[in-house]
Amino acid sequence: MEATADPAVAATTMNATQQRTLATLALGHFAVDSYVGALPILFPLLMARFDLDLKTVGLVLLAYSGCAAISQPLFGWLADRIGTRYVGIALLWSAVVFALIGFAPSFPLVIAIAAAAGLGSGAYHPFGALSAHRLIPPAQRNRAMSLYVTGGTLGVAVGPLICIALVGQFGLAGTAGLCALGIIIGPWLLWELRGLPTTPLRRAVAPRAMPPIPWRPLAVTVGVMMAINGVLYSIEAFVPTWYDLQGYVPAFYGPLATVLLLAHAVGAVAAGWLADRFGRRRVAIGSLIALAPALWIFTSFSGPIAFVTIALVGLSVAAAGPLLLLTAQQMMAERAGMASGMIMGVGFITGAIGVPITGAFGDLWGLQTALRLLMLVIGVGIALAWFLPDERASTQRGAHAS
Repeated sequence: MEATADPAVAATTMNATQQRTLATLALGHFAVDSYVGALPILFPLLMARFDLDLKTVGLVLLAYSGCAAISQPLFGWLADRIGTRYVGIALLWSAVVFALIGFAPSFPLVIAIAAAAGLGSGAYHPFGALSAHRLIPPAQRNRAMSLYVTGGTLGVAVGPLICIALVGQFGLAGTAGLCALGIIIGPWLLWELRGLPTTPLRRAVAPRAMPPIPWRPLAVTVGVMMAINGVLYSIEAFVPTWYDLQGYVPAFYGPLATVLLLAHAVGAVAAGWLADRFGRRRVAIGSLIALAPALWIFTSFSGPIAFVTIALVGLSVAAAGPLLLLTAQQMMAERAGMASGMIMGVGFITGAIGVPITGAFGDLWGLQTALRLLMLVIGVGIALAWFLPDERASTQRGAHAS
């Protein structure tokens, strides 16, 4: 909580108020990320309505995640200066605008609506991450930040199931029902955070006193996040379509997408626990090394066995995300909001750009081959991960910045 963040950082455990606030932020994260989880379920319906190919329908996710990504550093910069008490407004915006997608009369308008909804996501992520960062004592940061991030992961996991239920009953018009979560949780967030000041925790630092940005380790950290999201976004986006093209029904591939994200959530929590014991860098490298064979196995065997193999992918890809976010925040302690926006924003845009690229390869060679080509991206991520700063170095940079 911003008003009590310094005592919280000095303490070893969070008090009940801080725990409730963190849980509320995680619930808001769940709601806002449920919309990006719902988008791939809409792909087959959008392809049928507007006669689209794979690379073109992928532009919807690019519009949503691209606008979210590009705007995140700006919103992070604002969070460092104006505080984060109005984060619930960002959730309300995404909820209401996203609901309009199913009513768009043309595909260009679908793109425009998706882009506008993405701005709400772009605001929520750095505002929410900065609030969560200031709540968490150092001894608990890996585990607690993993739990906060897991709120979003669960949202992406449950989003497809909610979307399948709604569009199965109402077609594309079912997107109207998706706004319910945001409309309920957004005002709750505003109420829960109403006592926070409108100014940031730390007093503004004179420009000459602001420590320099550690560009090299930050670039490595962002690069690894880019590789992870480049893989995860394409898998999330095209697994439903891949199985739809094989003749499977939504009742099969909707839960399959959910298993991926539920495994991702479990892996993120486990990664936080492991990182508190073995360090973030080791856990991040290990997860990427495990991801390559997991992806190969998943793309080699279809059918019910996919529920097992996609869980392996989710467990493997999960570990690094929240750990990389914490690393960036510690390296830029006085600019933690900007660090949050930068690492999540650049990671999001890379993942979003990767979706239509993967779709283009799928148009040429089939989705199985296109998904296998993601192993090249994993290889780049592994190479970069060896140069990640260790946890002690990131903490020392943060201490120097304070």
